[in-house]
Amino acid sequence: MTDVLRRGRASLAFSFFTQGATFALLVTRIPAIQDRYGVSDALLPVFLAAVPILAGVGSVTTEQLVKRIRPSRLLRWSQPVVMLALLGVGAGGQVAELAVALAAFGLAVGALDASMNMLGVSLQRTYGRSIMLSFHAAYSLGGILGASLAWVGAHWHLALWVSYLPVVAVLLPAALVGSRWYVDGKPAPAEDAAAGTGAGPAGGVVFKLLLPLCLVMTFAYIGDSTVSNWSAKYLKDVLGSSEQLATVPYNVYMVTTLVGRAIGDFGVRRFGAVAVVRLGALVAAVGFAVVAAASGAWVGMVGFTLLGLGLCVLVPQTFAAAGRLFPGDSDAAIARLNIFNYVGFLIGSPLVGALGDAWSYRGAMLVPMVLVLVTLVYARSFAVRPDRYGGGHERPRTADVGRGSNGL
Repeated sequence: MTDVLRRGRASLAFSFFTQGATFALLVTRIPAIQDRYGVSDALLPVFLAAVPILAGVGSVTTEQLVKRIRPSRLLRWSQPVVMLALLGVGAGGQVAELAVALAAFGLAVGALDASMNMLGVSLQRTYGRSIMLSFHAAYSLGGILGASLAWVGAHWHLALWVSYLPVVAVLLPAALVGSRWYVDGKPAPAEDAAAGTGAGPAGGVVFKLLLPLCLVMTFAYIGDSTVSNWSAKYLKDVLGSSEQLATVPYNVYMVTTLVGRAIGDFGVRRFGAVAVVRLGALVAAVGFAVVAAASGAWVGMVGFTLLGLGLCVLVPQTFAAAGRLFPGDSDAAIARLNIFNYVGFLIGSPLVGALGDAWSYRGAMLVPMVLVLVTLVYARSFAVRPDRYGGGHERPRTADVGRGSNGL
């Protein structure tokens, strides 16, 4: 591997880390944001739904922009917008200002998520081995840091802008400097595009072929949003834990997600993506089953631990599979696939809440369990074609090494 690739990988990992911290700082302080702006309980879901909807718009727009602008440039400038929008959320005083800041955050985060994963997939192709999970591990690490800083801000009753400003002041210039070393992978050669099961370089993305991965992405984020939005309430109201203990499951989930992603690439290289995805889906399903049947808080914690280990591999491998399926149009495929990230986020929390109110929260946990198990039906979509890579593993393609984004 050349120094260009090593720097490209490190700089992209830092971008994932930065985004993880930024997003965690927003979502973990939603109650404080609501109090600051006096947003009613009836209006809050509208604001929360607007962010992923606008992110989907940003992802669709990115598909068109990358036809003219390299993904590295989109990532370079969308990340500062996301961080400045976060600061705007903390610094505003009127509901209209909150709406503008969240709109900017949503649009920019859609472009950011799409372009980050585009670069990750193209860099993995260039490396010739699985590295996608390591980028998402960096995101999880950033999320842990962001959530920890949010706890500090809440514990010390700091104003939102006081909590956000030091993070933005450190990470924004560091991300801009790191963006000098992003690597844009070149398009897949014609023979690789022809060997893919999707369309060739000029054929575009066939949505029917992408649909199984879109469903897996949606189901994975329904599971993830179930944990992030309902784990604390479930432990406290259903399993009878203390309020303090109820905050632990999500932290455990984040840590196990980090651990699973940190070692996941080794599993993909050794056993292949299909086996890792199947194992992840089974472990996640067992986790939901344990949560639903738990007799007490500590058993429930075991279930949430299993959920982190299982769900963590699905999203990174879904992006990687889209890049393999459409090697000549991987940027477009990833931009479209990224939309279903937000679809799952929009569906997950209301679905579990509605089922919990109408039926029971234990029963509601079985729904994401079944959806995650459906992933087993689509596991073959994650396969690497043997005629392309031999033995189920990707081979290095040094001819695909892209240029760094600096000076493009």
